[in-house]
Amino acid sequence: MSVDLIENGKRLAAYKAVDEHISPENKVVGIGSGSTVVYVIERILQKPELKDIIYVPTSFQSKLLIRDNGLKLGSIEQHDIIDVTIDGADEVDKDLNAIKGGGACQFQEKLVAEAAKKFVIVADFRKESKRLGTQWTKGIPIEVVPLCYHIVIKRIENELSIKPKSCKLRMAINKAGPVVTDNGNFVIDADFGQLENPASLLKEIKLLTGVYEVGLFCNMASIAYFGEQDGSVHVLKK
Repeated sequence: MSVDLIENGKRLAAYKAVDEHISPENKVVGIGSGSTVVYVIERILQKPELKDIIYVPTSFQSKLLIRDNGLKLGSIEQHDIIDVTIDGADEVDKDLNAIKGGGACQFQEKLVAEAAKKFVIVADFRKESKRLGTQWTKGIPIEVVPLCYHIVIKRIENELSIKPKSCKLRMAINKAGPVVTDNGNFVIDADFGQLENPASLLKEIKLLTGVYEVGLFCNMASIAYFGEQDGSVHVLKK
């Protein structure tokens, strides 16, 4: 698949979301993580009228994007009510449930999304599906306290109402050892296949001792933008 088509899809979705949901009337805006969010910042920078807004990051990556581009940097500690948060996703279903955490930022992403009056998802055409687990097959990202990652894996494999196809600790690519999140935790990727009821599974996993956050974002987004291969943007909303 053409990289240019994918990147153009990300840009189209990000630009339209910024145009429709960020205005000078906003005081605080949440900025998500991932490759699509780069285009969110790009579009914001093209609009001088948006320079006085305070931007709250969801990761070290988005913090750098905000700071290095001369935008006003805030934090969730300072601003627990956010006008709108725009973030990417690894997959979005027909009900606007999403899998996030491919970049291991799901805890701060969920914190900033929940603080927002409106949560907006931006993605390219590959990320849309009828059921979660169709397009994204790497598993649900589960952030866990390092001390008990092995115990959590065993409980996921044996105690939930549905059994995972696979459940493993995410390992780093360019260093020896596991991926470490911005919060100093590990990430487990648990593949349950296609999900009929992601909200129910989310509740089950969250109840396991040692689980810090789960990359299932259920009943949170109000609208999603998908940049299509033909240059259009498909909008999905409740």
